[in-house]
Amino acid sequence: MSAASVISAGGAALGIELGSTRIKACLVDAQNPTTVLAAGSHEWENALVDGVWTYAEDAIWSGLQAAYADLVADVRRQGAELTDLAGIGVSAMMHGYLAFDADGILLVPFRTWRNTSTGAAAAELTDLLGVNIPLRWSIAHLHQAVLDDEAHVASVAKINTLAGWVHEKLTGRYALGVGDASGMFPIDSSGGYDRDRVAAYDAHAAEFLAGRSLTDLLPEVLPAGADAGTLTAEGAALLDPTGTLRAGAVAAPAEGDAGTGMVATNAVAPRSGNVSAGTSIFAMVVLERPLERVHTEIDLVTTPSGSPVAMVHCNNGASELATFVSLFARFAAASGQSLSTDAVYETLLREALEGRADAGGALAYNHLSGEPIAGLAEGRPLVVRTPDADFSLANVMRAQVYGVFATLAIGMQTLAEEGVALDAMFAHGGVFRTAGVAQRFLAGALDAPVTVGDTAAEGGAWGMAVLAAFAAAQRGTDLSSYLSDHVFAGATSATVNPDPADVAGFTDYLIRYRKGLAVEAVAVTALGTRGIRSSNEGTA
Repeated sequence: MSAASVISAGGAALGIELGSTRIKACLVDAQNPTTVLAAGSHEWENALVDGVWTYAEDAIWSGLQAAYADLVADVRRQGAELTDLAGIGVSAMMHGYLAFDADGILLVPFRTWRNTSTGAAAAELTDLLGVNIPLRWSIAHLHQAVLDDEAHVASVAKINTLAGWVHEKLTGRYALGVGDASGMFPIDSSGGYDRDRVAAYDAHAAEFLAGRSLTDLLPEVLPAGADAGTLTAEGAALLDPTGTLRAGAVAAPAEGDAGTGMVATNAVAPRSGNVSAGTSIFAMVVLERPLERVHTEIDLVTTPSGSPVAMVHCNNGASELATFVSLFARFAAASGQSLSTDAVYETLLREALEGRADAGGALAYNHLSGEPIAGLAEGRPLVVRTPDADFSLANVMRAQVYGVFATLAIGMQTLAEEGVALDAMFAHGGVFRTAGVAQRFLAGALDAPVTVGDTAAEGGAWGMAVLAAFAAAQRGTDLSSYLSDHVFAGATSATVNPDPADVAGFTDYLIRYRKGLAVEAVAVTALGTRGIRSSNEGTA
């Protein structure tokens, strides 16, 4: 069947992902989700308001509608009309804090994963629960509000993630996929919130809870493929104010961007992992066994089907690299040689291949915001070198790419020390579109083979569309088999093995990078921010 025929027959599944810089919508054939039928997007950016990284409530809904309208325009260009869907699913940036009163009114502006103001709560909860509670987790935000005696705390009736809130608006179901829920509160082997740790928190925060349990405030937890409701008439009207879209699509459990990244790269089985590089960068490694110790560098989360995952999450990814690309794009335009953004990326990344394996003594710090793994409450982007460094364009650009991966590599070393086995590492994100550059450097940074496939072209939105197709097919919870046998059976990919020279060069770079963090820490205290509103401008 043609794309138009599948769409017109209501045989498509829709995935929407609210990322940090872009809201993306991806429409796939529900029977063959490797076939992308249409796509749409809407760019947005977070703002620093009263010291909090946030997105305005109106921007969430208008951005959702704009991304969907862009997708519909793509559908209409193919001579079709989108009236019915077989499946629908929503994902978004993980973690953060959305608090609501008993009437469902948002009590304070959305506090995103980027905020690092929850140190006291995270440390207290890590000691209480015996597991690492990262700064960005929902429970850390909630408990920090309790510790700070914020006025809104008395009215909190429930909390959610961004994906969970959008899902609730579209379906009426207060439920969340287990992968995203694992960024709210620890999950146990039953696939639900850890009962012993819930009991510990209930006793610890009894005054705040006032006779309730923490689970009274949290959404229901669901694995991939479970019944998560259907698109309601109200939800269809919210997504498509024109009234063309009808209710009834089967809804997949809402997920976080980490979960959709695992799906998009087929990295949900034990001993597999993936790296997702965007505004943030993180690695997910599916575990065979529990870790032996608590590590503040490692989040313990799950796959969308509930398998345990070690996550190394860095707040700062490719945004500073994108800023450098924008700088050179403007130089090209000013010189009369206007180039597309992709062409500038291609030129600069290819130039980085000509740099020395250790970047010639140049160091690049990509910290636009705080970075817990690096011990930074705030960030100041820096390029630093010694007077005798080989300060060439090639080395500067190699240092910029290394800077994207450096903090991630620090966290991954912790997993290596735990003896975590990894058979395959997959990568996705815009920085990998230039074949053989960032992929090669990441292989050197991790000293492991890195695979990039062609199925993840639409990234997390495609991964969420696959989960929507999985839910619509009612194939139960065996997500790994569905992906391997039904989605990725004929997929093509390219694997790059680590070059020994790159491994040695990056090792030297990282030694200097760790020492240079002292310079970064001084810059945080010495330099102000000049009221910068967003750290996302120019991000690919």
